[in-house]
Amino acid sequence: MPTYDYQCEQNGEIVEVRHAMNDTISTWGELCEKKGIPPGTTPLDSPVKKLATGGQVVKSSSLKENLPPCATGGGCSGGACGFN
Repeated sequence: MPTYDYQCEQNGEIVEVRHAMNDTISTWGELCEKKGIPPGTTPLDSPVKKLATGGQVVKSSSLKENLPPCATGGGCSGGACGFN
């Protein structure tokens, strides 16, 4: 399941929460309930916005072994491997 960052417009807090792509969170109360955190003094109906962070999902089946460092994010020196 991907993770998303939401920011509360009332208190400015940014909260990372994991949920299905088709779930919608629009208020601080919904966000706190999903994350399992207390809402504090922020009104439950305060709007939240999803930040454009690109959900973080990694499936073990998509990882490949024995790839050069540049293919796995490690970088090559000079790009000589031809993988760039």
